Amino acid sequence: MNKTELIDHIAKSADISKAASARALDAVVAAVKTTLKKSGSVTLVGFGTFSVSKRAARTGRNPRTGEAIKIKAAKVPKFKPGKALKDAVN
Repeated sequence: MNKTELIDHIAKSADISKAASARALDAVVAAVKTTLKKSGSVTLVGFGTFSVSKRAARTGRNPRTGEAIKIKAAKVPKFKPGKALKDAVN
């Protein structure tokens, strides 16, 4: 499912216009991004938790030349599914 299909599904399920569902989806995504930028976490009970994890600096290899390169530390977004979502999938 892509973003357009998700907007259509939200519009039908919530009985609202596609424009309103697009604004609502964009607002949710923006809120999650803003919270993660501040190193916070977003928990949606029954769905899951979005959080930020720190990845340490490490040494990697250039696949073309085999040369060792340094990969700097980074913050990466992480999602942990909730029990209800796991149960729905299985």
